Amino acid sequence: MLEYLNVYKSFDVPVLSGVSLTVAPGETMAIIGHSGTGKSVLLKTTIGLITPDYGDVRIEGESIFHSNQNTIERIRRKAGYVFQNAALFDSMTVFENVSTGIPEEQLGSLRFREVLKRVAEALELVNLDPRAVLSKLPAELSGGMRKRVGLARAIVGRPEILLYDEPVTGLDPVNAAIVHQLIERLGRELGVTSIVVTHDIEGALLISDHVAMLDAGRIRFVGTPDEFRVSDDVLVRAFLERDAMTISDRVLEVV
Repeated sequence: MLEYLNVYKSFDVPVLSGVSLTVAPGETMAIIGHSGTGKSVLLKTTIGLITPDYGDVRIEGESIFHSNQNTIERIRRKAGYVFQNAALFDSMTVFENVSTGIPEEQLGSLRFREVLKRVAEALELVNLDPRAVLSKLPAELSGGMRKRVGLARAIVGRPEILLYDEPVTGLDPVNAAIVHQLIERLGRELGVTSIVVTHDIEGALLISDHVAMLDAGRIRFVGTPDEFRVSDDVLVRAFLERDAMTISDRVLEVV
């Protein structure tokens, strides 16, 4: 379904240094690592929000960087993106925010009643009552509800791929658990391929089929959650154990 092929990206300093990773159809892949390891940058290359300096990303065999514009736009329509902090439009209602997730060429051909039905269905999938929230502004919602509206916007276009950028940042443990349960359920019920960038290791291990760990812009580990838990890699152990030392210091001491 999705391939990262030797992806490099620098912003004055190297951020991604040759990332190669394959995500299978219908799989949930968690990409973890400490802040500054390039997780969100890698996610943004998936649909061309950031262009790599070298390498490529392919969705179902098609390049997101070496195709014509029409092909790139078609590829992008296969993916729904869940931004950090929901990234809702403050002046737009929940209905208006979610409906922006429907591709323009579809939106122009749909009657209002059909759009309303699509939006309501998406809200129900993320456990929100459409009648209670459709006319509300983001400021009238709790943090957890805003996250779920962001999820609804990502799925209303019926994508094949869902990309989550730190979906539980800023949430309390209860709401974080709710969002993780939704990610797992949406992957299962919609059959989508999901990539979840997160620093929340416990949540990632619960919802993912495979885990990839980024360190210093490179893939340090790829495997199942069970393989991650028993790995003897010092970086993985430090991450699991919440070691107080920095990752770089820990590696220098051991290697």
